[in-house]
Amino acid sequence: MAAATASASNGDANPASPVDLSTIPISPDGGNGTTDENKKPSGDEEQITVFHDKDNFNVKHPLMHKWTLWFTKPPSGKGDNWNDLLKEVITFNSVEEFWGVYNNIAPTSELALKSDYHLFKEGVRPEWEDVQNKHGGKWSYQFKEKRNVPIDELWLHVMLAAIGETLEEEGDGELMGVVVNVRKGFYRIGVWTRTIGKSIPNGGDGDVAGGKGRSTEKGREILMNIGRKFKEVLKLPASEAVEFSGHTDSAHSGSTRAKAKYTV
Repeated sequence: MAAATASASNGDANPASPVDLSTIPISPDGGNGTTDENKKPSGDEEQITVFHDKDNFNVKHPLMHKWTLWFTKPPSGKGDNWNDLLKEVITFNSVEEFWGVYNNIAPTSELALKSDYHLFKEGVRPEWEDVQNKHGGKWSYQFKEKRNVPIDELWLHVMLAAIGETLEEEGDGELMGVVVNVRKGFYRIGVWTRTIGKSIPNGGDGDVAGGKGRSTEKGREILMNIGRKFKEVLKLPASEAVEFSGHTDSAHSGSTRAKAKYTV
C-alpha cells in the first residue's frame, strides 16, 4: 500500500491505490486553484462547504500558512539515497484542500514499515540539514503497542493542530512541521521546531524564534508549552513523558536515541 501511495502523486494507474492527487478538485470550480482564495458564491447561490459535499464544495477557508505534504517510501535495500525516497506530494492552503488530500491518501495504519508522512510549512524540507531546521529540534513520542494505538486518529489530530496553529501561540514562530514514522516495533509522532530555545545565526534582533531579543528563558518556555499541547493532542496520561531533543544531538547519536533536553 505504501508503494501505491507514493506512486499516486506520479500518476500510476493502480486501481488499488489512492487517486492521482493532481485530480483532486481543490479549488471551488474543480480547476487548478487559480481562483480567488476567498471568493464567495455570488448572488443567492447556496454556500456548500467541504463538510456538506466533499467533491462539489464552493467555499474555501484559507489557512494561516501554506503546507506541503511529503512521503518517505521504504528503502529497497539497494543503497537508496534519502532524496530518492523522500517525495513531495502536494501543497495546500485551505481547510478544504487539506481534506481533499487527506481523503485520498493511504492512512498511516496501512503504510509499509519504514514509511513516513511529513507535513511541513511550504518551503521547508523535512530534513535536519534544511537551513530552517538545522538549529532546531523536535518533540516526539513512540507508541510501542502498535495494535492498540489509534494511529490514524492521532496523526489526523496532530496535523489539524499544526495547520490550525493551536500547537503554539501567535508570534511564537517555532513550529516547522509534524512527522509520523512507521517502524517494526512502534509508531512515532514528532513536532519539529525552528530552534532549541536559543538564538540562532541570522535570527535577527527581535523577540522572534531564534532572535537575540528573545531570552533563553522565554524560548525554553515556548518550547515547553508546545510540548504540553502536543502531549494533550496525543491524549497521553501524565505518567507518560514526551521528549525534546535537538537535531544536532540526534545526528551525532546515530542509531541511538539522543538525550532529551526537555520532557513534559
